[in-house]
Amino acid sequence: MLLTIVVVFSVLYLFQINRMTYALCMRREIPEENQPKIFRTINILITILLVSFYIEILYAV
Repeated sequence: MLLTIVVVFSVLYLFQINRMTYALCMRREIPEENQPKIFRTINILITILLVSFYIEILYAV
């Protein structure tokens, strides 16, 4: 049950972060060739954050 909640939350959170990253790229007029690096970096960092959140919750329960 906990895993399902965390996965759904994580997918929605990553989707929202990607939407905000896209808005940032458009507002700052970041060139198209630099955008994949920005998205990759942010997605990796957010994924690390979400995995550590899951591990913390898993061991707290």
